[in-house]
Amino acid sequence: MIRLHQLEKAVRSGAGQLYLLRNVNLTVGKGDFVTLMGPSGAGKSTLLAVLGFLDAEWDGEYDFDGQAVHRLSPKDRQALARKHVGFVFQKYHLLDDLTVAENLEVPLSYRGFSRKEIQARVADVLDRFQIVGKKDLYPAQLSGGQQQLVGVARAVIGEPSLLLADEPTGNLHSEQAREIMQLFRRLNDEGTTIVQVTHSAENAAFGKRTVRMADGWLKGEEPTR
Repeated sequence: MIRLHQLEKAVRSGAGQLYLLRNVNLTVGKGDFVTLMGPSGAGKSTLLAVLGFLDAEWDGEYDFDGQAVHRLSPKDRQALARKHVGFVFQKYHLLDDLTVAENLEVPLSYRGFSRKEIQARVADVLDRFQIVGKKDLYPAQLSGGQQQLVGVARAVIGEPSLLLADEPTGNLHSEQAREIMQLFRRLNDEGTTIVQVTHSAENAAFGKRTVRMADGWLKGEEPTR
């Protein structure tokens, strides 16, 4: 699904350049579950942003599902992201003035679904994630775990082939974190490819392999199950 070849990203720093990613070579197959680990500043979130088409300022090659991303126009990259990628963030990123159901509708509204299909998908996801009773509540009325559950539901409602998660349990207590990671495991077992960033060895154990990063370099990897 994903192949990165000699991918690098640098930003200006004083009179020179500061490299955030250096000579990154990485392959992620369909159905994989990869964890990126390393100290703060290792480049984990930067790499995740590149994978999710949120950052286009880099050099090298990025092939996604047979398409050469490095040769695509910004418009085509955006279309690819909307069709294939779901994002789960540490701080939930729910829209405070929308209900749970309305938050779930947002990613579908960008993809041209009919009103009837949007309603059907929202109803299905509310049931699947067991949050039907929360559909008319606003984010401020939910616990942190419930907000993250809605965040995951919103990320997968469009049935993305790739789910990216940046410290998805960083604001949750251990039981809530375990529930979210068990949900990720189920999604992966159903065929969703997942790449997550985490500092938690327990969270990493839910994946299939862990890639270590430091100072923008990939330092090695090991299987986790």
